[in-house]
Amino acid sequence: MLELKDLFLTVDDEKPEGNGRRNIIDGMNFKFEKGKMYAITGPNGSGKTTTAKLIMGLMSPTSGQVMFEGADISSLTIDERAKKGISYGFQNPARFKGITFRDLLSIAAGTDSEEALVNFLTRVGICSMDFLDKPVDSKLSGGEIKKIEMATIIARSPKLAIYDEPDTGIDLWTIGPMVDLIKREQTENQTTTIVVSHNRAFLEAADEVVLIKAGKVAFHGLFNQALPILTDLSLCTYKSSCEVDGDARCVR
Repeated sequence: MLELKDLFLTVDDEKPEGNGRRNIIDGMNFKFEKGKMYAITGPNGSGKTTTAKLIMGLMSPTSGQVMFEGADISSLTIDERAKKGISYGFQNPARFKGITFRDLLSIAAGTDSEEALVNFLTRVGICSMDFLDKPVDSKLSGGEIKKIEMATIIARSPKLAIYDEPDTGIDLWTIGPMVDLIKREQTENQTTTIVVSHNRAFLEAADEVVLIKAGKVAFHGLFNQALPILTDLSLCTYKSSCEVDGDARCVR
C-alpha cells in the first residue's frame, strides 16, 4: 500500500564537530499494509514527524522513493497526493480567520449537504449543530480544533490518514475518545492509519508500533514486544510525569 524505499533526507550540519552534512532520515525502508494502524514513536529528533512529512509531500527526500499503491509519488505535490487519497493531521492545526467550520467541512467533503455535514459532526463526537457555524479561530479550545481537523480528514474518506501527535494541546480526558475515533475509522473503512505519538494509548491501539531512532526503523512489532525498548528510552506522554510510578500517561 505504502512503501518507503532507501529514503534519505540530508541537511547542512552547523555543529562544529560535524562534517558539514548529516542525515535526518538515513536510508529508511518500510512497508505499510493496507487497512492497518501504525504508531510511529521514538526519541525527540529521531525523524518521526519528518517521516510523516516526507510521505505527505511537506518535505522532499534527498534520495529514495515514496511508493503509494505501486506508484512512485516522490515528486508529486501535496495536493496531488491528497487527490490520490492521502490526508494529514498537523500537530498544531491551522486556524482560519473568517472561515466557519461549515465552510471548511464543506470544502473537505465536497458537499454542502446538511445531512452529510451533521453525520461528520456525529462521527467525531460533536452533538451540537450550532458548532457548524463557529469560526475556526483562536477562540476554539485545543480539543475543538482537533475535532474539526479530524472531521475534515474523515470527510475526505482517505485511503491513508496521517496524524502527527494528535494529543498535542488537548486534555487527558479527550485522548481516549480520540483513540477510539481513529481506531473505529480505521477498522470500519479499512483506512491505513499512521499516528506519530509517544502516548501509550495510541501505541496500544496500533496494530504495529514502529520505533524510529536516528532516522532509521529500529524496531517494528506489537506494543508488548516494543515495551522493553520503549522503557529503556524513557518514552512518555508527558515528560514531567515520568517519575510517577504507575502513571497511565507514561509508557513505562
